[in-house]
Amino acid sequence: MTVQTINTTPFSDQKPGTSGLRKRVTVWQQPNYVENYIQAIFDSLEGFAGQTLVIGGDGRFYNDVAIQKAIRIAAANGFGRVLVGQGGLLSTPAASNIIRHYQAFGGLVLSASHNPGGPDGDFGIKYNIGNGGPAPEKITDAVFARSKVIDSYKSEDTPDIDLGTIGTQKVGDMTVEVIDPVTDYAALMQTLFDFDAIRALFAGGFRMTFDAMHAVTGPYAHAILEGILGAPKGTVINGVPSPSFNDGHPDPNLVYCKDMFDLLMTEAGPDFGAASDGDGDRNLIIGKNRFVTPSDSLALLAANAHLAPGYKGGIAGIARSMPTSAAADRVAEKLGIEMHETPTGWKFFGNLLDAGRVTICGEESAGTGSDHVREKDGLWAVLLWLNILAVRKQGVDQIVREHWATYGRNYYTRHDYEEVDAAIANALVDDLRGRLASLPGQVFDGLEVAYADDFTYHDPVDGSTSAKQGIRIGFTDGSRIVLRLSGTGTVGATLRLYLERYEPADGNHDLDTQSALQPLIELCERLAGVKARTQRTEPSVIT
Repeated sequence: MTVQTINTTPFSDQKPGTSGLRKRVTVWQQPNYVENYIQAIFDSLEGFAGQTLVIGGDGRFYNDVAIQKAIRIAAANGFGRVLVGQGGLLSTPAASNIIRHYQAFGGLVLSASHNPGGPDGDFGIKYNIGNGGPAPEKITDAVFARSKVIDSYKSEDTPDIDLGTIGTQKVGDMTVEVIDPVTDYAALMQTLFDFDAIRALFAGGFRMTFDAMHAVTGPYAHAILEGILGAPKGTVINGVPSPSFNDGHPDPNLVYCKDMFDLLMTEAGPDFGAASDGDGDRNLIIGKNRFVTPSDSLALLAANAHLAPGYKGGIAGIARSMPTSAAADRVAEKLGIEMHETPTGWKFFGNLLDAGRVTICGEESAGTGSDHVREKDGLWAVLLWLNILAVRKQGVDQIVREHWATYGRNYYTRHDYEEVDAAIANALVDDLRGRLASLPGQVFDGLEVAYADDFTYHDPVDGSTSAKQGIRIGFTDGSRIVLRLSGTGTVGATLRLYLERYEPADGNHDLDTQSALQPLIELCERLAGVKARTQRTEPSVIT
């Protein structure tokens, strides 16, 4: 077995997005495409000789092929050890935990998160740094710069390793250790939550359903919910990971989990429903007769976190992505703790978590997490909800209503326009950006514009600045319109509109969300002309 240096030519399209590089599988299957990108990552790092690298993914199509390539390239570049999940599986939060627990140099997470899989689906690779979180922009920018000029990569001339058997193997001088993907993660969860209380909840007849969506959380949910916590067999559905997610769409929202939602809205349905996505970092929370929006879930988890042993001393602060509703801000204000608004992307929370400035973070795109890892964590959110339900001995709907009666309700929705022509989407955003300076002080249908800007984030820890993170138009009554281009799609552009209206604690909390926000929806169309310019009659997805 020898190290080979293989000549290559660069690709022009390997710029990492919000969460690594995501492309169609057919793009990754081009000769040297995977090799170029991984070598560009290693070329952008220093000091990893002899160090440990974590590798794992969500089991989607092409994971097995790419992992073998990654192992050979890691060996040729001088890593001393690779930890890889059995079968190539590691949920994104579990990978973050393993990096931190074993003090690894970093890790390669192979996933396209909530995007569809299969031969015609999507694939992605993301590099996580030593704190367990996604690489910051200074690294991803360096990777992109390197990818544009790379002329060779290194690879160990060796057969594929056996990913199915737990144990140690050798690739060149590097040790490859295949580990159980669930064990360390399950142990971490038991340090955070009152498993005895949750176990008693199930023993008392509490019923839930967890949809793993044929994605990576199936083995974790089977082991923790049905195994350790004693939930009845069958609580976890769609629990066997599939390379194509059983030809489904592993995004835990009300479009792709409609059957669960409909079930929870009936008397025959269980008490609690939850789901997670392709790589296990997102969550969906539904109680009997009550869907909990991700923004509300963040606020509720922060307000009740002290009920779980891992957070009994209280939380240091809360951080949310800019498009996420301001519901969590009201919790932070009442608790007298720090509140931070960051750009979309979990990497922006890392500095705040490492500095001890915040404990719980969340994004409106169904991502919630805490300082236990440096990624959002779908199953963590479900377990914290179960801990809260077990301690408060109330249903989800009652807990949500009591929260609104204390803090008020932020009516909130997101409208996604997927696979929009990129030129049209960029022109739309640029045109609106050019009008922002003239909007403050204008009144539209009784709504006065308080501010209008393109969000710029100044990191309070390292002083870095991230500009053009999304257009914000705020009104004097607390309402908001946010418009941004998403970095998680692989074809065209995904245009996201976020609309928010605040209803005080003594206001009406029982309006239909879309009806409550209809005036803002109409105003957004007047300001941005999304439907007119994209020729779409309605959003692709409404959440």
